[in-house]
Amino acid sequence: MRLTKYERDVQREIESWQHGDSSLITQAMNWAMQPMDWVVKQIITPDLLDQADSAISGFLGLLNDASRWTFNKKDFLPRARSLDIDVSEVDDLRDQPLEDLDPLARSWFTENTLLAAIEGGGTGLGGAVFIAADIPLLFGINLRLIQQIGASYGFPLDDPSYAPVILSIFNVASSGSREGKNEALREISVAAAALAGDLNYRGRVSGTYRDQTKHLPREIAKNILGRKVAQAIPIAGAAIGAGINYWFTAETAETAYMLFRALYIERKERL
Repeated sequence: MRLTKYERDVQREIESWQHGDSSLITQAMNWAMQPMDWVVKQIITPDLLDQADSAISGFLGLLNDASRWTFNKKDFLPRARSLDIDVSEVDDLRDQPLEDLDPLARSWFTENTLLAAIEGGGTGLGGAVFIAADIPLLFGINLRLIQQIGASYGFPLDDPSYAPVILSIFNVASSGSREGKNEALREISVAAAALAGDLNYRGRVSGTYRDQTKHLPREIAKNILGRKVAQAIPIAGAAIGAGINYWFTAETAETAYMLFRALYIERKERL
């Protein structure tokens, strides 16, 4: 199916994002965390590192179950209707004009980034004690955000088979790497082909869920681990926690926004 001018412009925007450097907010975070990295190495115990690593990997390893209960379609449709997008089912959104769907997707950004920052600041006050509690809360907020953005384009991701897509988004958000973006877009291409052909999406890599995703939880944990344990630094923990959670959620939002627009466009092209 032929693309509109708006959709072709979005394609070019996605290509620029794919081949570009990490975002300004990620570059700023990397710069700000340089002195913190030294402090973390001096005062953080191996036990705390193991706890944080287990919390991150453990949550990501349960995505195939967690994705069932974090998103409520009934709460979603009123938001779409408030923007004059009148549909009776979330799946119907994938056939609406992209220029109408982009504002709906972006409408979820601010509330989730602020919620994550507030949560990170609150748990940061507790230092090392609250880090293990903070990580599942942060990833839970971001999992729901991914599903909200996906649903904005008619892809609610309420089936655990979409775990490879969700993990790909987390990987890009935590690393900002071009390699991660390329891998994520390849996953999106497989999903688009399945959706266009009314087939069940089962992930780009054949095999079980663990076969498809076994390397990503460890990569994501590695990219975010040092930043999260920096919350254990006395006095600075609350500010660090708020900043890290805001950064990660903003990156998750932007990554999901680009990838689900790519999914919308590629599915349309294949019809």
